Amino acid sequence: FVAQGVFEAELNEYLKRELGEDGYGGVEIRSTPKEKTIIIRAENPTNILGQNASRIQEISKVIQTRFKFSDDGVKVYVDKINAKGLSAISQAETLKNRLMAGEAVRRVVNGCLRTIMESGAKGCEIVISGKLRAQRAKAMKFREGYMIRTGYPTVQHVDKAIRHVKLRQGVLGVKVMIMLPYSLENPNVRVEPDRISVHPPKEDLSVPTMASTS
Repeated sequence: FVAQGVFEAELNEYLKRELGEDGYGGVEIRSTPKEKTIIIRAENPTNILGQNASRIQEISKVIQTRFKFSDDGVKVYVDKINAKGLSAISQAETLKNRLMAGEAVRRVVNGCLRTIMESGAKGCEIVISGKLRAQRAKAMKFREGYMIRTGYPTVQHVDKAIRHVKLRQGVLGVKVMIMLPYSLENPNVRVEPDRISVHPPKEDLSVPTMASTS
């Protein structure tokens, strides 16, 4: 169990460094007794595949060598992210690249908030911390919509991502939280335990009273 967690963390860190500029959006690992299937999710699958699938073969070879898999022990595939605005990793990478390009923080964050909410998210929060303009470090929070913070539903419905931006004045921290309209564990589940819907009252069908007999 611990070895599987270490493997997933190291693999995610390697792919994040290698494919960050190509819109890397996470990785899914499926294990069977004979082999491991690695599915890389990205905005630009064509760039990751490379010419004649040369780049994806190179990535597969690095994974085999690093984690000591046999030649047939691992298979690597690339899948396109359907909803870029609902992927916290994708939005965090976008923020990181635009901040490194020298764009203004508020303009970059507001653009990401608009993209996320237009994609159908119920809410989002972006936190930028570090030396933004002044010499003293601070944190700026930008919120939009509805966001839950406690309980197991945060695991089910909130997608999170953290990135570090290395600038000349120091390191900035970028944290993106997206409240999804569905469950991460099962995309078909769209019920939230703390969401109560109030139905309009029905017509008053009062029972007629019987006339008293004298």
